[in-house]
Amino acid sequence: MRSLELKVPPPVLALVIAVFMWLVHRAVPSLDFVFPVHNLFAIILVVVGFATSITGVLTFRHARTTTNPTKPEKSSSLVTWGIYSITRNPMYLGLFMILSGWAIFLSNVLAFLFLPIFVLYINRFQIKPEERTLTGLFGQNYVAYQGRVRRWL
Repeated sequence: MRSLELKVPPPVLALVIAVFMWLVHRAVPSLDFVFPVHNLFAIILVVVGFATSITGVLTFRHARTTTNPTKPEKSSSLVTWGIYSITRNPMYLGLFMILSGWAIFLSNVLAFLFLPIFVLYINRFQIKPEERTLTGLFGQNYVAYQGRVRRWL
């Protein structure tokens, strides 16, 4: 399955999953549920997710390294400060939070089933290949960073 590695940009994957979440919400309204103040909670989660992702992008830009998730071999520096001292993947974490907010907004049980699909796909086809590449580029420095900072949170 290496043919899928680093092929689908994570924002595109998140958009596709968001569409599927909406489709199941529309197709099976009987699985909708009532969650008080769900709109407020959803908005907060989406805003925090967007801010988390953007912070990751801006930190990479400040470090003058690539933000292209399909080309990790173009990384020019190992970024371990700022938000990257909390999570190794703030951009993907942010997308997960946005999708979680969307699922809460839709308030449909089936919509939540897409969240683990996103995590499994990103772990297998995006993060693991990135980690192999970054270990090759930065060696022991990256391995030590992996030991200090978790993949997600």
